[in-house]
Amino acid sequence: MALMESGDGEVKDLMVGVLLGRALARLGGLVLDQVYPPTCIACAAPLTAGDSVCATCFSSLRPISAPFCPVLGLPFESDPGQGALSAEALADPPPFERARAAMVYGAVASALISRFKYGDRIELARFLARPMAAAGSEFWAERPLLVPVPLHRGRLLFRRFNQSVLLAQEVAALTGLSIDAHLVRRHRQTRQQVGLSEKGRLRNVQGAFSLHPQALERLEGRPVVVVDDVYTTGATVKAMARVLKRGGAGRVDVLTFARVVFGGELPI
Repeated sequence: MALMESGDGEVKDLMVGVLLGRALARLGGLVLDQVYPPTCIACAAPLTAGDSVCATCFSSLRPISAPFCPVLGLPFESDPGQGALSAEALADPPPFERARAAMVYGAVASALISRFKYGDRIELARFLARPMAAAGSEFWAERPLLVPVPLHRGRLLFRRFNQSVLLAQEVAALTGLSIDAHLVRRHRQTRQQVGLSEKGRLRNVQGAFSLHPQALERLEGRPVVVVDDVYTTGATVKAMARVLKRGGAGRVDVLTFARVVFGGELPI
C-alpha cells in the first residue's frame, strides 16, 4: 500500500533501482567467472557453470536406488522380493530402524566429500544435500527431528565447522524439518576413524556420546534422523542410535550422502 501511495515517479525510480541491481549482480557474476572460471567440484575440469560436476564425474557417480535392503539401504544386484533383508542386516541387526544413502562411496563421491570436509568447500553442502533429501524421502512424512553427528569441542575448534551440521541444515531447508545439533554431544574426544578396522571403529566410539539433560523435552516424541556424510561400518551412527534409544527416541533412522558397499579394506 505504501508503495502505491508513493507516486508514479517513486515507483519508476524503485523499479529502475531493482533492474540496475540485477544487472550489476549479473555483471559481477560474469567478472568472477572470468577471474575464477567455474570448474567441476569433483575433478576441477573447466565447466560453463559453477557448483556442478562434469559429465565424466557425473557418469561415475552411482546413485542408490531400489532394489535395496529395507534396513541398511544396501543395493541389491537383483530384486530378491519384497521385505528381503541383506546378509549384513540379518547377521548383525543395527540399533536403528533404517539407513539410507544417496550414493555408493566411490572415487567421485570420495572427492566431493574430501573437498567439502577437508578442503573448506562448505558451499558444497547444498549440492550434497539435494540427493540426500531425495534418498530420505520415506522418512519425511513422520516429520522427524534431524540430529547431525557431533564433533568433540577440540575437533570443532581445529576444523572450524561440523560438516554433518551443514548437511543437516541444507536438508532441513529442503524439507522444512527442524534440527537439534545439541541433542547428542561427543563428550569424549575420539581418534579419527580413518585407518581403523571395523572392530577398532566400534571400540573408538564406545561411550563417546551422551544426551542433553533435557533430551525428552527436546525430542517431543518425534522420531530422529541421524545425519552424517559417509556410512562406512556404521560404528558412529550405531553408537548414537543406542544413546538416543536409551534417552527415549522411539525411532531412529540414518541418512548420509554416501555409503561403503563392497567388502574388503575400508577406503576411508
